[in-house]
Amino acid sequence: MKKIAFIGAGAMAEAIIRGWIDQDCVAKEQIYITNKCEQERLEELQEKYGVQILPNKEMLREVDCIVLATKPKDAKEAMLAIAPFLSSQTAVFSVLAGIPIAAINDILGDRPIARTMPNTSATIGMSASGVTFNALVDEALRAHFLTMLKAIGTVVEVEEEQLHAVTAFSGSGPAYIYYLLEAFEQVAEEVGLAQDVVRSLMVQTLAGAAAMVQTGNEEPAELRRKVTSPGGTTEAGLRALQQHELPATIAACVKSAAARSRELAKGV
Repeated sequence: MKKIAFIGAGAMAEAIIRGWIDQDCVAKEQIYITNKCEQERLEELQEKYGVQILPNKEMLREVDCIVLATKPKDAKEAMLAIAPFLSSQTAVFSVLAGIPIAAINDILGDRPIARTMPNTSATIGMSASGVTFNALVDEALRAHFLTMLKAIGTVVEVEEEQLHAVTAFSGSGPAYIYYLLEAFEQVAEEVGLAQDVVRSLMVQTLAGAAAMVQTGNEEPAELRRKVTSPGGTTEAGLRALQQHELPATIAACVKSAAARSRELAKGV
């Protein structure tokens, strides 16, 4: 693809842009950006990454792919604004939470559409993405889209309905982990440690635990049992988590996020 235009310039757009440029997947000269009205934000991204600010909507006729990266509430307005300027050959790469392919197709017309949900860890090439394609995405374009997603992390191809769950798990997932880390830091002083010490310990602990699971040699439940000595400190901590119904809390978290994704789908 010679030219890619981002419609929307928020955190997700920036994460993908940085990931693609850092991983040499897309050259900065090939990336154009535009948003609703925040020129200062566009200039900030241009200065940071060397990307191009889209001079006018007419230039959209020349791009090979648009990346829909607005907030879901702004998606319909953004798509209506660009629809008259798109070539029939322009592909769509959507990272809009909850917005279905059918809604995109209704506004932008028949064209190849990839609907994906990465997360902001794309910034460092460690996103976890789910993706689905419409029937107009041929094998060559499908392979190209997958390459673009693999450049910013791991990717799994799923049915479109499953993207609501992907959004709830990995799309929103980094925020859950950051919130967990915040909670560990908040209790630091109560147990006699500085917050920066706890951050160092827990960041490495989270990374190490994730790496242990990634080896695939043992199930998480078995790994947990190996850390948990009868009558020991880990057992005491886990008992407190069970008493405070952590599994139920996590289930409510994921189900709420998935439900919100479905609600967003109805708004376009």
